[in-house]
Amino acid sequence: MNLLALVFFIINAIALWMVPRKYAPIPLLIGCCYMTIGQGIHLGPISLPIFRMLMTVGLFRVALIGERIAQCLNKIDWLIISLAGWLLFASLFHSGMNGSGPLFMLGMLFNITLSYFLIRVWTRDMEELADLVKMIAFLLAPLALAMMVEKLTSHNLFSLFGGVPEISVMREGKYRAQGPFRHSILAGTVGATCFPLFVGIYKINKTSALLGMVSGVAIVLFSSSSGPVMSLFAGIFALIMWIYRKYTRRIVLAAGITYAILMAVMNRPPYYLISKIDISGGSTGWHRAYLIEQTFKHLSEWWLFGTDTTRHWMPGQGIGMWASHTDITNYYIAFGVMGGLSAMCLMICVMIVAFKWVGITSSSLVIVHKNHAFMIWAFGSGLFAHAATSISVAYFDQSMMFFWINIAVISSVYSSNRHMFT
Repeated sequence: MNLLALVFFIINAIALWMVPRKYAPIPLLIGCCYMTIGQGIHLGPISLPIFRMLMTVGLFRVALIGERIAQCLNKIDWLIISLAGWLLFASLFHSGMNGSGPLFMLGMLFNITLSYFLIRVWTRDMEELADLVKMIAFLLAPLALAMMVEKLTSHNLFSLFGGVPEISVMREGKYRAQGPFRHSILAGTVGATCFPLFVGIYKINKTSALLGMVSGVAIVLFSSSSGPVMSLFAGIFALIMWIYRKYTRRIVLAAGITYAILMAVMNRPPYYLISKIDISGGSTGWHRAYLIEQTFKHLSEWWLFGTDTTRHWMPGQGIGMWASHTDITNYYIAFGVMGGLSAMCLMICVMIVAFKWVGITSSSLVIVHKNHAFMIWAFGSGLFAHAATSISVAYFDQSMMFFWINIAVISSVYSSNRHMFT
């Protein structure tokens, strides 16, 4: 860890320890948005990049100050506990080499569970939810400016901290800005999935909302990647569905029927339609569709506890972070590889329950506070963008925090308003 990174950590750690509860997410999010995983502490096989170190400080804060989840554990809480328990158990059946085994899984679960439960503790009601979104809006603005500089100059300012290249990757003649994240798609995804949240607070705080919306779109554009653009469209589509929210179940049913019809009439599975999408140039949609096909073709290899080897699934395609794996560009499949079909299903169940709770909460709140109802719908729209993104992206750096924070907020708001549903 260099001196600048050490000072960065100390300041944020002190702030995380000292600020009032509702402001506690700020130092944690600063650690995600302005520091790469190239800085941290490495103790043998244990890696603690700065965002993990800040989460550790957050854990000590919660434990020593006595902060707790405002309500009792709910269904999503138990699903995430079950997911964590199963993944840890399944890791015992992995080799412990090349990104597998109990030690690797403990690091992965540290990221997921603390991202989720710390926000559950610190964000309890609609006012605190609005404050959280305002914070994110102001945090993304400087990040958007840094990515603009990177896009124009090809020089990544965050390369000072390591973990990201100094010169931006070029594809199809375009530099792809990535900021502090490990890939331009992950950077763009953060902007795309946060965009609906800013729309959700527009009638509550227009200045923050507009700043966030401009920053989110800018981050998407500077990443020069098709995936984030499609994620942005998915979020906007879900926002528009607010107008037709009474027909959500019918629309979901119609989508399912349409998919079934496409399965019957197409020569290939309908998910191969993503191979036709190429907005920014250089898209690898075919790779992502082929990965889905190969994953279920090799179901017998991974369905129980996952697998340590996927390279033979797609020998002619990209190599993943480890030579034994192909490039797993799908968050759902990543859970299957780590913990089998049970892990994949538990992760999907978390998302299904979260979507259901968005509908219940927004329907109840619209009677007493329409702005708050739309705000939680906006978080559902952000989650829909994450759900669409997860088909083509497996979060593997600090960007995953935005995924689990989204779910944590929905879980907290549902619990704090549960008395209205009975």
